[in-house]
Amino acid sequence: MTSPRRLVGRRVLVTAQRRAAELAAALQRRGASVDHAPMLSVVQHANDHALLTATLDLIEERPDVVVITTGIGLRGWIEAADGAGVADQLLDTLREVRLIVRGPKAHGAAQSVGLVPDWVAESETHGEIRDLLLSEGVAGRRIAIQHHGAGADGLDADFIAAGADVVPLVVYRWGRPEDIDEASAAVRKVADGEYDAVVFTSAPAAREFLSVADRIDVLEEVCEVFGPSGPVLAAAVGTTTAAPLRNVGIVPLVPDRFRLGALVRALLHELDDQRGLRVQTAAGSLHLLRSAAVLDDEVLALSPTGLSLLRRLAEADGAVVGRDELVRVMPGETVSPHALEVAIGRLRETLPGRDLIATVIKRGYRLQVQQRDDT
Repeated sequence: MTSPRRLVGRRVLVTAQRRAAELAAALQRRGASVDHAPMLSVVQHANDHALLTATLDLIEERPDVVVITTGIGLRGWIEAADGAGVADQLLDTLREVRLIVRGPKAHGAAQSVGLVPDWVAESETHGEIRDLLLSEGVAGRRIAIQHHGAGADGLDADFIAAGADVVPLVVYRWGRPEDIDEASAAVRKVADGEYDAVVFTSAPAAREFLSVADRIDVLEEVCEVFGPSGPVLAAAVGTTTAAPLRNVGIVPLVPDRFRLGALVRALLHELDDQRGLRVQTAAGSLHLLRSAAVLDDEVLALSPTGLSLLRRLAEADGAVVGRDELVRVMPGETVSPHALEVAIGRLRETLPGRDLIATVIKRGYRLQVQQRDDT
């Protein structure tokens, strides 16, 4: 039976502002240690004069099409209209027009306020909406578009170029992180390789993450640790979220389905199955990670020296590793043969069986390995 705690020993940074608790809980249930550093803040525009004016204009002169791009945006729009006393009129208007929504979250938000969309972009991309409406023809049609927090997404310009009368609606905006110091510290830790993975759930958050890295002069280091042979995995919930990362040469992990659950499963597969060195010992399955060693589901309390020694012994696949070579992998500049003996003794005390590390007289040490699976 597969262990439900397959991310034990992994450290993950969550950058989301919304649904962060849900994502963190899913990762923690699988054993990961999760840090949360939001890269964005949501600035609601409930009292925004431009939004209210556009809403009243739409009620007065109904559009042909209304495009809803986010669930939070639709809910915020209804709340803003309610604050102005025109929520019922707005909902009546939306029931009378052709309602296009992007993805299941926007679809669910529409249903929650009694709206039945005429069409849903299942791919959750703006491009699918653009292609549909342009194929139908938009010349002379009035189209209202509720945008995500980053503002323009290209739909306005495409429809205007095709002859449409476009009414843009920005219900909320993405702002800079509420805690700039926290965000900067998290990005610096990523640059230093202190995480196994960083998770992105929106394109604006990915852009802000890179902007923070640039402001604190670690963008080059961030791109390096996210590289093909780097120690940190970048993961994005979908292709739109991945775009800012790809623009700077980072190729993130993207699940086949653009959902948080699919993202967690993709992380589980990549971090557990594809990364690290796994060996089978008499005491159980030993998984050597970048910054931890996990025996079955338990993280071993190893010092950096103990982890370095154990990893080198595991890499030898049961072969003898000489003392001189082990001395070289120990951290520090003044390491002696005596220090190696002390470190091996402490490592043995940490492992469940002292005989897992055998001494080979006049040669060195070997790990008692039954089977090795190097991924």
